[in-house]
Amino acid sequence: MKLLSILLTFILLEGAPQWGSDFDKAKADAIQNHKYIVINFSGSDWCGPCIKLKRDILDSQEFLNYASTNLALVRADFPRLKKNQLDKKQTALNEALAEKYNQEGKFPFTVLVNSEGKVVKEWDGYPAGITTEAFIQEIQSIVNAKK
Repeated sequence: MKLLSILLTFILLEGAPQWGSDFDKAKADAIQNHKYIVINFSGSDWCGPCIKLKRDILDSQEFLNYASTNLALVRADFPRLKKNQLDKKQTALNEALAEKYNQEGKFPFTVLVNSEGKVVKEWDGYPAGITTEAFIQEIQSIVNAKK
């Protein structure tokens, strides 16, 4: 029984979207599949609100299910601990994203952009009192308004 539940979980997760780290790939996916892009700027090993936002909303199954057909996901992580450092190429990609979309260096900072890379919504910090469902509804209302 345990093996069956592990296998089922694996199968379900295989089709679920994953947070990527390559904006160009996300943009290509967004163009091809008519999606918006969510960029999340995070300090994964030092920023408490970043960790909470990731755990409570952005990595929730409910959000990932919604994202699978509506969003391309990019996480620009800026860890501080030496053991968590990213390679130089990824660090440069994240810094370029921050230069364009997060010039003030806020954490967490989440941006919704269209397939051309134009910002349509920003969330500064952990949105107070927001639930995953409310976050999804906010994104969907923006998407619906832009159609």
